[in-house]
Amino acid sequence: MITKKTNQFKKQKMSRATFILCMAGLILAACNKGDGKDAAHAPGAGAMPAMPVSVVEIQAASVPISAEAVAQTEGAKEVEIRPRVGGILLKRLYEEGAAVKAGQALFLIDPVPYQIALAQAQALYAQQKARIEQTEREAKRLQGLLATQSISQREYDNAASDAAVAKASFQQAEASIREAELNLSYTTVKAPVGGVSGRFQFSEGALVAANTSLLTTVVQLSPIWVRFSFSDNELAKLGGRPTANNVREISLLLPDGTVYSEKGKLNFSASQVDPTLGTLQLRASFENNDKRLLPGQFVRARITTGVHEGVFVLPQTAVQTSDQGKFVYVVNEKKEASIRPIVAGDWVGKDWVILEGLKAGDKVIVDNLIKLRPGAMVTPHALDSAHSKAPVNSQASAQ
Repeated sequence: MITKKTNQFKKQKMSRATFILCMAGLILAACNKGDGKDAAHAPGAGAMPAMPVSVVEIQAASVPISAEAVAQTEGAKEVEIRPRVGGILLKRLYEEGAAVKAGQALFLIDPVPYQIALAQAQALYAQQKARIEQTEREAKRLQGLLATQSISQREYDNAASDAAVAKASFQQAEASIREAELNLSYTTVKAPVGGVSGRFQFSEGALVAANTSLLTTVVQLSPIWVRFSFSDNELAKLGGRPTANNVREISLLLPDGTVYSEKGKLNFSASQVDPTLGTLQLRASFENNDKRLLPGQFVRARITTGVHEGVFVLPQTAVQTSDQGKFVYVVNEKKEASIRPIVAGDWVGKDWVILEGLKAGDKVIVDNLIKLRPGAMVTPHALDSAHSKAPVNSQASAQ
């Protein structure tokens, strides 16, 4: 009895499993039929959609042949003010940091010792003047007596020699007066050039030494000089050693990125490359009437020597770099992205100068480059088109 019930239970269990398998097969068949119908009605299924990209249709252009270098400004004349005579520094006659004119009095050194020295020189001068008059009279008197043979020739010769010595002493006294007057004038220290004065290095009442003590400095700000240098590679780009004849323009880029309003003139170009640094030293002069530039500032100097004809200019984002060099993506006739190797030159502003690898009319892709692959289908739009960014955003949303 138990065996009969067990067999009946097994038969019921097998019937349920068979039913479930049949239903699963019917559902799978229905799904496959539906998928086949959808696939039949979806042409090109499995292919990636064309990617919207912005392109630039390039044309030949002319760009300047130029090079830039870090430069530093310096005063055209930077003069150290030192006293020519020593003594007690009585007074400072200028405002520190203020503009001074050439010949303006800056300091006063105690003049009394030099006034006394001048008075002594003048007294010696008067003494020698009287002495020379006396010896000349004596020589003239003895010359008459010699004519009558009242005196010997030796006596006359001695008188003539005394007159010559007195004349030489008189000339020495004249020189002493000029020296004393010059030293007295040096007690007023004057600015040799016009410019901006520096800080006073001493205090009033200090003892300063002649030609040694540094009192202050005066820097001429207009014109102002700019020093910079170029390497061999940069000189090769410029076409050789820059000179006043082959340099067309020199401009300055200030620390804030703006271009200085005045153009410069090359006033020095070294005759040889510095063997230590491997660079050629250069210097340019700029007008600085508004005193915008100050000595010691770091700027960038740009020299232009000519023009590149028939080159192309591309945005920085369009140029890619690989282990084989630089390249760009261009749109071919099938509207596919293809790689084009290029030879890039320098930058012009924010753009690359392309020397080789492209031709006029090529459409260069400038965005979505990270998603591109060679042979990928693209939908090109002009870079300045108003709707060029809309497809990109919709594509990104879809992804």
